[in-house]
Amino acid sequence: MNEKGYEKIRIGGIQKLTLLDYPNQVACTVFLGGCNMRCPFCHNRDLVFVPSDLEWIDPEELLSFLKKRKGILDAVCITGGEPLMQPGLEAFVAAIKNMGYLVKLDTNGLFPDRLEQIVETGMIDYVAMDVKNTMDKYAMTAGIPEAVFRKDLIKKSIAFLFKEKVDYEFRTTVVKELHTEEDIVSIAKMIKGTKRYYLQQFVDSGRCIKQGLSAYTKEEMEEICKRAKAILPGTELRGVK
Repeated sequence: MNEKGYEKIRIGGIQKLTLLDYPNQVACTVFLGGCNMRCPFCHNRDLVFVPSDLEWIDPEELLSFLKKRKGILDAVCITGGEPLMQPGLEAFVAAIKNMGYLVKLDTNGLFPDRLEQIVETGMIDYVAMDVKNTMDKYAMTAGIPEAVFRKDLIKKSIAFLFKEKVDYEFRTTVVKELHTEEDIVSIAKMIKGTKRYYLQQFVDSGRCIKQGLSAYTKEEMEEICKRAKAILPGTELRGVK
C-alpha cells in the first residue's frame, strides 16, 4: 500500500445527487467494483463481473469533486459491488470524513469481521445491509452455490448491527420470482427488533444479471409491507411506483 492508502480502490461510478440513499440527508453515491454475490436482480452487473475494459474513476478525481460539493452535500454513500472487499477502504473513508461528510456504507453481510472493524474506527455513520431472503432461500437469491454459501457470516453481521454501535437499516429488494409474501414475513421475524427495515420494489433496468424477473405492483407491495409491519413496526416501502 502506498502513501495515501486508497489509490488502488476501484470506483466504477458516481451518482452526484440522491435524496433517497441516505435517510434525511442530501448525498451522493459512490459505486465500488467487485462483489462476491451474483444476485440475479442486480443491475450493477459491470461492477459484479468487472469487464477488462471497465474504466475506473481516479480516487483523487472523486475527492476533488467532494471538495467542490461541500456545503451542498451532507453525506457520501459507499456502495458496490461489495465495498468491504476493497483494499484501502478505510483510508478512502478517512479522506471523506476529513472533509466533514457523513458516510453511509452498504454491505451484503458476508464480511462481518471487516464490518465490525471499520465501524469500530468511528468513521462510519450509517450502515445499510441487504437481507436477500430467508435463510433457506438465501444462496439461490444471492446467486451463490448452496454448498459454499456461509449463512453464519450473514447471521454474524446481523447480530453485530443489533448491538447498535452504528445507526443502521436492513433492506430487501422484493422480486416476484424470488420472494413470496411469506418470505418477507419470515425475514421480518428474523430481524425483529430492528428500527428500520425497507422493502424495495424491484426495477428491471434492462442491465440485470438475469433477464425475465418482475416486480410486485404498488398495491401488492403495500399489502406485503402491511403484513411485515405487523411483526416489525419499522418496516417501510422504498422506491415503490
